[in-house]
Amino acid sequence: MSETLLRSSPATDTPSKYVDAASFPPQLRAFVEVSTLAKGLGLMKRARWFYALLLTILALGLGGCIAGFILLGHSWFQLLIAAALGIIFTQVAFVGHEADHRQILESGENNNRLARLLATGVVGLSLSWWQNKHSRHHGNPNRVGKDPDIERDTISFLEEDASRAKGWLRWVTKRQGWLFFPLLTLEGLNLHLHSVRHVLGRGKVDKRATEIVLLAVRFAAVLVPVFWLLPLGMAFAFVGVQVAVFGVYMGASFAPNHTGMPIIDKRARLDFFTKQVRTSRNIRGGWAASLLMGGLNYQIEHHLFPTMARPHLGKARAIVRDYCRKHNVPYTETTLLASYGIVVRYLNEVGLHARDPFDCPMNAQYRRV
Repeated sequence: MSETLLRSSPATDTPSKYVDAASFPPQLRAFVEVSTLAKGLGLMKRARWFYALLLTILALGLGGCIAGFILLGHSWFQLLIAAALGIIFTQVAFVGHEADHRQILESGENNNRLARLLATGVVGLSLSWWQNKHSRHHGNPNRVGKDPDIERDTISFLEEDASRAKGWLRWVTKRQGWLFFPLLTLEGLNLHLHSVRHVLGRGKVDKRATEIVLLAVRFAAVLVPVFWLLPLGMAFAFVGVQVAVFGVYMGASFAPNHTGMPIIDKRARLDFFTKQVRTSRNIRGGWAASLLMGGLNYQIEHHLFPTMARPHLGKARAIVRDYCRKHNVPYTETTLLASYGIVVRYLNEVGLHARDPFDCPMNAQYRRV
């Protein structure tokens, strides 16, 4: 069984399925100590040259895709260009995520402008929608009722959500662990649709007009040349491959971070250090994993120091891991493939709660009688 479940809530002596504060020893000075050490080592400084080089490489890659698209003409090799674009857009999204966390530039406003240009103007995601969702996640990762990343969508992350699934969604939920990665092929489309609905909706949208213009220009810049220059079937295939690769890459990079880690009861009161470390998982692999996952492999350090630039996270890892070892705080780190196994098992465990108790063939037989 997953480590997320407990029998009861000791603090309140009332039934609770999720981890509460009483099961974690308080680490009240932990964050002060590790952050002081990180600052003393200069790990909170910006890394402008790293991001300048990275953005230059991505711009060259994007330019190469455009040139290849023009030169290939009516060739099914265009699908390789589409896949490359899906990878590049994901890498740009990683940098946009880092700008949104104010990791790149000194000024918060300039970071915000850069994040909106990259996320909305290049990738096609509403920064306003992302900020609202992501800031709530960082404030309360894996906390019931407060973390939007564990709210039910197509996938159920909580047992009670799985048990409420109906119709075709119930069929999916029963098998959601095995279907998780195939479903990620639709995640790119899902992210784009959420963004468009957000900017066109009635709710509050920061820089609404700017985001509408950026999204319109971005989708036009991608879709018009594709459907203008390619045969209709090839054009649809091109867009499908690009969006599918983008969705799988994004989902496969974010999924290992928290899925299968302790789920926190909504009534729990936790200190910042415990809340961030106990609910996050790192991925081994050093600089290669950091390049592949946009720094998300250092999820524990990213949650403790969200404004820390990507090149410094590896050094912060040594500090945090050493502190956790000394004070017996669980520090979770595994390989990428092992993390995917954990994700699949956890989602399948949750999905069991969508099953009808009469799913057993023998029970079903007697039920009909």
